[in-house]
Amino acid sequence: MSDSAQTRAEKNRAEKTRAERRRKGFLLMGVALLLAALAWGLWWLLVARFREITDDAYVAGNIVVVTSRENATVTALHADNTQSVRRDQLLVEMDRAVAEVAVKAAEANLARAARGVRGAFAGADSTQAQLAQAQVALARARSDYQRRQSALGGAVSGEEVAHARDAVRAAESAVNAARSGLDQARSGIAGADVANNPEVLAAAAQLRAAMITRSHMRLAAPVDGVVAQRTVQVGQRVAAGQPLLAVVPLDHVWVDANFKEVQLANMRVGQPVTVTADIYGGGVTYKGKVAGLGAGSGNAFALLPPQNASGNWIKIVQRVPVRIALDAAQLQNHPLRIGLSVTAKVDISDTSGPLVASAPAQGVMRADADDAVDAQADAAIARILSENSR
Repeated sequence: MSDSAQTRAEKNRAEKTRAERRRKGFLLMGVALLLAALAWGLWWLLVARFREITDDAYVAGNIVVVTSRENATVTALHADNTQSVRRDQLLVEMDRAVAEVAVKAAEANLARAARGVRGAFAGADSTQAQLAQAQVALARARSDYQRRQSALGGAVSGEEVAHARDAVRAAESAVNAARSGLDQARSGIAGADVANNPEVLAAAAQLRAAMITRSHMRLAAPVDGVVAQRTVQVGQRVAAGQPLLAVVPLDHVWVDANFKEVQLANMRVGQPVTVTADIYGGGVTYKGKVAGLGAGSGNAFALLPPQNASGNWIKIVQRVPVRIALDAAQLQNHPLRIGLSVTAKVDISDTSGPLVASAPAQGVMRADADDAVDAQADAAIARILSENSR
């Protein structure tokens, strides 16, 4: 065989080898694409069609605003932004001078009222004695008149009988006057002792109000959390109702995920949710559940809601906020901040849950902060009445 023929034969064999490799490559690619399509189909049938995902989701929570309850001047600050505080921890102090004066004046007013009522009781006893004395005088005048009237035959003159009759009338008038005075004295004290007299109760209420106002000069943290939005400074004059700072309880936050309306058909309250936060990446996954679906889309509650009845109309897919409750234990290990971006994935395979949440969500609660002040006021009122009612 010549060299040219041998060369052509080698080229043919090389082309056949390359063609065979291409066929195998296309075959392998086709098999890989088929397997990928089968895998995607199985994933969609078993997983994807039972899951709704959105990255239009953010961390939300309560922002407990601490406001001034009186007009006062700030004298001390005990917390600043980013600091953690405990419930009932002192945050702000304000000038107590005016409030202390008001408390002292209210205490004096209560003591004066108690003494005045005690004097009214003593006056009623005195009027009672005057009535008894007037009744004795009336009985004596009537007896004298009856004796003179029976002896009118010659022992006494008609003038003496007339004088005795006038004395009876004068005694009766004195009795009526004393009885009226007794009724008037009793009208202010009837049916109650010194402690329950209306004037004393009114003075006690004024003292209680003054002590409550004084307690407002010390503002404590209403909940456990982190201080934020502190705007007040030492020496600043603040008005009643003015926000001073806020406390954010980071152990009680949730996720507001804005799903498209086409994603809500199979979404139910109680369905499990997995949440990943951008701050931690995919290394931290939060377990939660759907706590409730919003009552309307975001546009419906906008300041200027859209009016689609006029002009050209373009349909826009709306989003509805879905609240997702998070596990408190996971929040302690990996705390979230309000406003952080997250991705929420809802498992919608179980559609047995309700469409609307029926049980109210547990919010941030605290006991009445004036309970301790009421106890102090009760003790002060009891002490003042004891000192001025004897």
